Amino acid sequence: MTGLRVLLACTAIMAASPALADGDAAHGKVVFNQCLVCHTIEPAKWKIGPSLYGVIGRHSATLPGFQYSEAMKKYNVVWAPDTLEAYLPAPMKAVPGTKMTFAGLPNPKDRQDVIAYLETLK
Repeated sequence: MTGLRVLLACTAIMAASPALADGDAAHGKVVFNQCLVCHTIEPAKWKIGPSLYGVIGRHSATLPGFQYSEAMKKYNVVWAPDTLEAYLPAPMKAVPGTKMTFAGLPNPKDRQDVIAYLETLK
């Protein structure tokens, strides 16, 4: 593929993708409160689910000390806005067999906002 074709293909993909970085982190923190039932935002601490502090950029199922399901171990992604966008609408459908029983975030705006909030946890 020529350089121009690659540039055009990338531009088309970006135009079709939601603007994840444009989420409202303040609203995302409010939506995220429902996640705090099972997750923490403290580094290296967990509840039923792993800490989500620093989750953006972390490879799935790699927080030391947390016992992940075999399904999550096999999921094999790096958590980034696009992978979270694919996962958060319905985690049990994205990763059949996961221990995470959360139904998901069906609202695209809520997902974008939660992702923006997660990006602040570094």
